Amino acid sequence: MDGIQTSAKKQTKGGGAKRVYDELKREILTLEIEPGAPLDETTLSKRFGMSRSPVREALVRLSADGLVVMLSNRSTLVAPIDLIGFPQYVEALDFLQRINTRLAARNRQEGEIDRMTKLAAAFDDACRRNDYLDMSSTNRDFHMAVADAGRNPYLARSYGQLLDEGRRILHMHFDFIQASSTDHLLNSDHYDMIEAIREQDVTKADRLAHRHTRQFHDRFVNFLRANYDDDFEFEPKA
Repeated sequence: MDGIQTSAKKQTKGGGAKRVYDELKREILTLEIEPGAPLDETTLSKRFGMSRSPVREALVRLSADGLVVMLSNRSTLVAPIDLIGFPQYVEALDFLQRINTRLAARNRQEGEIDRMTKLAAAFDDACRRNDYLDMSSTNRDFHMAVADAGRNPYLARSYGQLLDEGRRILHMHFDFIQASSTDHLLNSDHYDMIEAIREQDVTKADRLAHRHTRQFHDRFVNFLRANYDDDFEFEPKA
C-alpha cells in the first residue's frame, strides 16, 4: 500500500512540474512574460498552489529549452531575445534549413510527404484562426517533418533547437504581418517545398528553403524598422 501511495505522489509531482512547464512555456513563447523578466520560485509556487520542488523542475526544463536563464545566485530570468545577433541566427538557420531540405529531397519516403502536407494544412488553419501559439507550433512541426525525412538526426536536432529559439521572434511580428496589406503568412511556400521534395529535386529544394529563410528575415527586419528606432545592421554576412 505504501508503495502505491509513493508512486502516486511521484506521478502527482511530475504532473505538477509539467503543468508549470507547459503554462510558463506558453507565456514565454507568446511574450506574455517579457524577455528578461524574473521568475521567482516562491511567487510561482503560490501562483500554481504547489511546493517549490516541481516549480524548480519546470524551470530546469525551460532552461534546457533555452527559454530561461538560471543564474548562480539561484535567481531565474526569462532569456533575452538577442536582436544584435539576429544576422548570425539567420545565417545558421539558412544553412540548416537548406541542408535538411536537401536531404529530405534525397531521402524522403512517400508516407513522409503525406505527413508534411497535413502539417502544412495545420499551419494554414492556425493562421486562419489567428492562433499565434498554434501557428509557431505547427510551423515548427512542419519543418521538423522535413528534417526527419532527411534522416540525419544530428542536423535535425540542431535545426530543431534553432526553430525553438526562433518561435519568440515569430510571435514578435505576427501582428505586424497579419495587419500588412502586402505580406501574408498564408502562401504556397510550404507546399512548394513539399513538391520539390516529392520530385526529389535537390537543387530546387535548396533554392526554396533559402527563399523561405530570406522571407522570414525580410519580414522581421521590416517589423523592426517599423517599430524600433535603433540602427541595427540586419544583414547576415555573405
